[in-house]
Amino acid sequence: MNGAPSNAIAIDVKGLTKTFGGREVVHDLSMQVKRGSIYGFLGPNGSGKTTTIRMLCGLLTPDSGEGTCLGYDIRRDAEKIKLKVGYMTQRFSLYQDLSVRENLEFVARLYGVPNARTAARDMIKRLGLSGREEQLAGELSGGWKQRLALGACTLPNPELLLLDEPTAGVDPKARRDFWNEIHALAADGLTVLVSTHYMDEAERCHEIAYIAYGHLLAHGTVEQVIAHSALTTFTVTGDDLQHLGEKLQGQPGVDMVAPFGTSLHVSGRDKAALEATIAPWRDRDGLKWQVSAPSLEDVFIELMNRSKDNFQ
Repeated sequence: MNGAPSNAIAIDVKGLTKTFGGREVVHDLSMQVKRGSIYGFLGPNGSGKTTTIRMLCGLLTPDSGEGTCLGYDIRRDAEKIKLKVGYMTQRFSLYQDLSVRENLEFVARLYGVPNARTAARDMIKRLGLSGREEQLAGELSGGWKQRLALGACTLPNPELLLLDEPTAGVDPKARRDFWNEIHALAADGLTVLVSTHYMDEAERCHEIAYIAYGHLLAHGTVEQVIAHSALTTFTVTGDDLQHLGEKLQGQPGVDMVAPFGTSLHVSGRDKAALEATIAPWRDRDGLKWQVSAPSLEDVFIELMNRSKDNFQ
């Protein structure tokens, strides 16, 4: 815990644990999330990301542990927290046979937003949906559906927004536009928790957490997570990289071998052992070796490689 003033912290939890069917899905998780920040959660499928996010904001009661969300106790005040949370799931959940305007007006009335028509009109304008007001939601492309869903989530002015893999199946331009809007919302004070598999999206977050099979393995800014990984990475270019990768895989000091375009990334946490293993290959004709800064993807592949799947 960093000792920041309580009004600067949106979420502050200690020791959260959750078990389903005898399998521990989240283990002894403690973390803080600052107000107005975008906090990204990454990790393998089934690793506890969604369960963690739901516990952080009182949508799911932990078996053990404690904490606060938006100043409310996550155990005692779950109903109060829910009133201040917007939740956007991966699956489009608005009414397909209602228009853009009708969907937003319905949400506004459902949450008691004053002057629902004006609120819906303002949101349509903000999200660039002008001209599509009367288009049926079911006829929208994936990117436009995503914008509509975001508008519906933020229309009641929540203090916390939960995004569960929100850009899956959306084209790159729509993803970029979506993230620009998320940053604008955070700049206005909204706190955002987002789970994602995309490295470029992780790099757009203010802070990130990597969760693997219930355990929090790394967290902080992107720069901090990369620095704390203590990875040494070599980028190799040249001939027959597939053969080289197969030879190096599993050797002493080699924690990760992965192709990146026309190059190969070879990484390890034990620098001396790694350099000893690759030494015989350094002067091979047709291969060029270069020390490079590990990428966020290097770090996450290496973390995933040494994570134990608790389904097994």
